Amino acid sequence: MSEPFNLYDAALEASDGDPPGYGRRAASFGALIGGERLGGTVYEVGPGDRLWPYHYEGVEEEWLLVLTGTPTLRDPGGEHVLAPGDLVCFRPGPEGSHQVINRSGAVARIVMFSTVPHPDLSISVYPDSDKAGVWPWPGKRLRTTDDIGYWDGEV
Repeated sequence: MSEPFNLYDAALEASDGDPPGYGRRAASFGALIGGERLGGTVYEVGPGDRLWPYHYEGVEEEWLLVLTGTPTLRDPGGEHVLAPGDLVCFRPGPEGSHQVINRSGAVARIVMFSTVPHPDLSISVYPDSDKAGVWPWPGKRLRTTDDIGYWDGEV
């Protein structure tokens, strides 16, 4: 058994390089408590900020749990104001698209749980900007609008 990790007392660190309108403080804890197949991160998002671009995962299932505040969830059904204690599941694929926006005047604290894909291949798709990311290999973001043939570049 691991030492307990308190979601409310976690020391959060500010992210570097976020553009205006995207800001967060975070602490990842999955590996810290011995997790191998489930990861977790506590986030705080200030008034007017978003945590990340609208996206969906190609492999992982993610869950969002609101700890404090009233963040707005954007998903394929529109926007929904969440409250402390609300829990939402995002399955892989377009139906699991999501973005967290803090439209309130107070800081919101959430926790995200995510399955850890084996063998550590992750794919994220960003519908608003027509791009996809693949990690850790080749570790790139690519435009999804570039359609090439199966045999393109083969000899």
